[in-house]
Formats: sequence, C-alpha cells, structure tokens
Amino acid sequence: MSPLLSVSRRLRRTPFSDGVEAAGVKGYTIYNHMLLPTVFRSVEEDYHHLKTAVQVWDVACERQVELRGPDAGRLMQMLTPRDLRGMMPGQCYYVPIVDETGGMLNDPVALKISEDRYWISIADSDLLFWVKGIAFGYRLDVLVDEPDVSPLAVQGPQADALMERVFGHDVTNLRFFRFGWFDFEGNTFAVARSGYSRQGGFEIYVEGHQNGMPLWNALMEAGRDLDVRAGCPNLIERIEGGLLSYGNDMTRDNTPHECGLGKFCNTQTAIGCVGRDALLRVAKEGPIRQIRAIAIEGSAVPPCTAPWPVTVNGRKVGQITSATWSPDHKTNVAIGMVRMDHWDEGARVVVETPDGARQASVHEKFWY
Repeated sequence: MSPLLSVSRRLRRTPFSDGVEAAGVKGYTIYNHMLLPTVFRSVEEDYHHLKTAVQVWDVACERQVELRGPDAGRLMQMLTPRDLRGMMPGQCYYVPIVDETGGMLNDPVALKISEDRYWISIADSDLLFWVKGIAFGYRLDVLVDEPDVSPLAVQGPQADALMERVFGHDVTNLRFFRFGWFDFEGNTFAVARSGYSRQGGFEIYVEGHQNGMPLWNALMEAGRDLDVRAGCPNLIERIEGGLLSYGNDMTRDNTPHECGLGKFCNTQTAIGCVGRDALLRVAKEGPIRQIRAIAIEGSAVPPCTAPWPVTVNGRKVGQITSATWSPDHKTNVAIGMVRMDHWDEGARVVVETPDGARQASVHEKFWY
C-alpha cells in the first residue's frame, strides 16, 4: 500500500480541487505548500492525450508575488539579471531570479500589469520572503504580497478552440507570452498565451477563490466534443521539451548560465540586479558545467528520485536530475548537468542508474 498524504491547512487545497478529485486524480505532489496533481489515468496515457486533444490543469500552486507601488519596477529589476526596461504592460517575461551570488532562487514568469504593478508567477520556492526582504532592506516604496490569484492552464492542440468557446474569438489573437483581460460571468481575468508544455495553450489567472469551480466547469462543459480532460504537467512531455523544474534540475547552487538561461541574462545593462557583479564574472569566464539533454539506452529507467551520476572512465562528469521513457522517441529521455569537457553533441557517457550502469549520449538540443 502506498503511503497516504495527510492534508492540512499547511498543505492547501486549491480553488479547483473539487474538480480535480471528481476527474479521478491518482497522485499529487506538494508545490508551494499546495496540492499539484501529477497523474490522472497514467503518465503515458495523459502524455498521449496532451499531444492530441486539450487538457485543463490545476496549477494554482504557481502562486503570485505581487509588487505594487512607485518602486515596483525598481524592485523587479533588482530581482533578475534580465533587462526589463523594454517590458510593456500586457507582456510576460521569463525571468531568472538570483541571489547576491548569482545563484538561482526561482525561474518564474513575470506579468507587467501596469507601470507600477507586477505579478511574479513563481516556481516551487518561498520567493515571497526574499522579495519582502529586499524591499524592506532597501526601504522601497512598494507593497509585496500574495494576492488571491490562482492560475488555471488550458494546454494542447485544441486549446484555442476551447478557449474561444468560453472567452470569445479575441482570446485566440493573443501572441505568445502576451496577456489580455477577458470577461467570464461578470469577472475579468488576465489570460496569457503561455504554459508549462510544448503543446501550446493558455494560462488563466483566476482572481477570487470562489471563481475557480465555475470556470473549471464551464471549460469542461464547453470542451466535451473536443475530448477535454483534467490534466497536469506531464513528466515525459516536459523532459522531451527541455522544460526545467526548479528544485529538481536547478537549485540556488546553479547560475542561470549553467541552466542554459544565459540568453535571459543582460548583465551589462540590467543595472540594479543584486546578483549582477557575480554574474558578470560568470559571463566573462563562462560556465564549467551546463544543462544538457541526455538519451539513455536500454529499457525504461526507474523514477529519478535522487541525482544519478554521469561518468566517463569511472570519473564523475555530471548528474541526471530528471529521466523517463519516451514512447514517441523510443528511448529514455533525461535532463542532466554535464561538465564542459563532455557536453558536446554526441558525447558518450555512462549513467549510473539504480538498475545499473547505462550507456548514454549527450545532446545540445532537446527532443521537441
């Protein structure tokens, strides 16, 4: 018998939990102190459905850190090495958040609501406390808080068709990483063309806990003939697409450059970022290890619950942090951090899995 998860006020339900449970959720993880579904029918069946139809995901665990006030823009730039001077209201930016050493604290998507208001849609870490500390320490004129906003994702090839039925045709005109305001039953929600999959779709920022289930039910009803199902971020699909998981594939021991996120670091011009000086040195010298796609040979590997060493001639040259069997590519797909002398395309390595050593090859690009 699998161990049970004891739910309490510390492990919060979401505005969509009733719908998730009615849909037959089979597994959860804990993310930002909230329940995050991990599987409905099976990881593989959910994977195939995501690639062919449309799913509604409860990702309310992507909590928002709101910055509001005259110094909101200054504080936002202090958090990230990405230059935000060109960011306009209605835009979403992927923003590595770093500490004073240049280490990754989070890799959220930031929404610029207005000139003096931002939402930071965070990955799994208590970023709110870091942001509050920076704001207090620098005596900034800004309010930092967690608003009652819960994202609901619509992902898959039929996402546009479903969203049009609920929010109207204009929602399909949204460009990638842009958001607009759309009405639903007397409420106005921010809707962004974004999401944690490579299949395309939207994220709806639902304001007000009480509005969660009415929207969930409306999407499910409107998508019956589209084979809409409840879904969740899928392990197979995210590894194929190279979508990194903070806390799994990167931690504060890694810089953005090690995580392959150097293109989001404008350290020369992002003046004010608290980790800028440290990252300037990294940018000049270059990382000595970096995230790579790794194909592992043989039958399906077991779950990667702890890093697996990557070796060459018995010497450790990296580690695997996420891995699974890909039904479409007929190989084990993995994300790993590899030293520079073995990260070139096609480099041969050995992965020490719990089932024994496996031959593997390093790739510069992911599968999707």
